[in-house]
Amino acid sequence: MSSNLKIAESPVDKLFGLLKKKNPRSLLFKTRFGIQTFFLKEPIDIIVLGNHNQVVKAKTVKPNSLFFYNPTSITVLELPKDTIKNTQTKIGDKIEFLESKG
Repeated sequence: MSSNLKIAESPVDKLFGLLKKKNPRSLLFKTRFGIQTFFLKEPIDIIVLGNHNQVVKAKTVKPNSLFFYNPTSITVLELPKDTIKNTQTKIGDKIEFLESKG
């Protein structure tokens, strides 16, 4: 799915997300407040994960919009547009994270 995922831990990373030039094109957030895409120039894919990293919501979100989900889910992936389509990700799929070596 992504080979350059960054965990957004700092307040700056969480606030600016993909707008921050130093961030890779894929971010993992721990949040319950939804996602905003203000000032982005292109759509992005959002995947919300529930228990055991199971996909509970997956959607392409347009720039300058708000995306809300059930606040019991706290793990959110921001990915390049068409990642959901290209990987055929669907509700119920389990996402696995592998640590890169090197």
